[in-house]
Amino acid sequence: MKKQSFYSALDKDRKYILNCCFFVFAVNGLYAMILGSLLPIISSEYGLNNTMSGLLLSAHQVGNLISGFIAGVLPLYLGRKKAIMFLCSFVIMGFLIMILTGNPVLLILGFLFTGISRGSISNFNNTVVNEVSGSSSAALNFLHSIFAVGALAAPFLVIICTNMAGDFGWKIASVVIIILACISIYLFSKMKIGETAKKMKQIKVYYKFMKNKFFWITAGIMFFYLCAEATINGWLVKYFIDSNIMTIQYAQVLASLLWIVILIGRLTCAFLGDKVSKKKLLLVTSLGTVAFYLLLLSSQNITIITIAIMGLGFSMAGIYPTTVSSVGKIIKDYPMSMGVLLMVGGIGAIIMPIITGALSDAFGIFAGMSAIILAIVLMIVCVVLSVTSSNGIA
Repeated sequence: MKKQSFYSALDKDRKYILNCCFFVFAVNGLYAMILGSLLPIISSEYGLNNTMSGLLLSAHQVGNLISGFIAGVLPLYLGRKKAIMFLCSFVIMGFLIMILTGNPVLLILGFLFTGISRGSISNFNNTVVNEVSGSSSAALNFLHSIFAVGALAAPFLVIICTNMAGDFGWKIASVVIIILACISIYLFSKMKIGETAKKMKQIKVYYKFMKNKFFWITAGIMFFYLCAEATINGWLVKYFIDSNIMTIQYAQVLASLLWIVILIGRLTCAFLGDKVSKKKLLLVTSLGTVAFYLLLLSSQNITIITIAIMGLGFSMAGIYPTTVSSVGKIIKDYPMSMGVLLMVGGIGAIIMPIITGALSDAFGIFAGMSAIILAIVLMIVCVVLSVTSSNGIA
């Protein structure tokens, strides 16, 4: 109900801004998650080992990290609309590089570019929707549900394109991404959005939120959550294939199933977001994440793995948006705080895929995937600190 009330109160221009954010975030989810589906194919075609594959995923996350700096500062000079249009163009360059060359250095650059676009759009959309909705947990969960729609479509796009064109199919999928990114830039260009106001005031108060203990506990949740999310999304298909647990097509289907369940989970959290306390949501979802991930790694039975994937996706679903909404007031008061929050999370997303790749080359992919357990457990520690903090979430 709250989501409907804030949406219906908006004028035509603001509704367009919100709808634009939803569409672009679906595209964002599509190209962010398609990298995990493309990774085994790209690695095979270009002869990359696990360490290099992990490096590519980490390069994407490095771009995500860099975007936190750029997306926070660039609007002060270009304005919000021009800045996001420019940063969105990097995904086009990234996928063009992947299509045209297998040079490892250029591939790293290509994955880096996709991360810059992904992080910039995430920063922009989270900030704008937070402003429009008044820090509504339901609204942010709905936004991330839209991301999940794009994410769950990613493996199906790869399956369809490879069935149509064989080994060349992944390049067709990449062209689809490029076209959708061009449409996103056009939609951004039509937004009637207020440019960054009171610039000097924003710069002056930039460091205040960094003294807030609760903000840093929340940043810890984001750090360890994105450690797990980035590695699971990037390595899941490869783990199933390298472990000889299932075929590549069934692994792609499970990658989509993960995001179908994440979508259901986020819609559920959107429904419950303004009715159930954020404290309860974070505790239940974080505990569920570690339980189902342990179940996933403990079995090679496809039925049990499928059940574990469903439980894992449903548990992971609400952690990111609920964490963001828990510091919604700080984000609203200090616009640069969203960039810092995403940067801290981005560091985790950079480190973990590299660790997984290195452990996989040294001890096997199971060892690499097992390292994620530590990240999830530490995330739970931060959640407990958050909910027990005197300035913690409600």
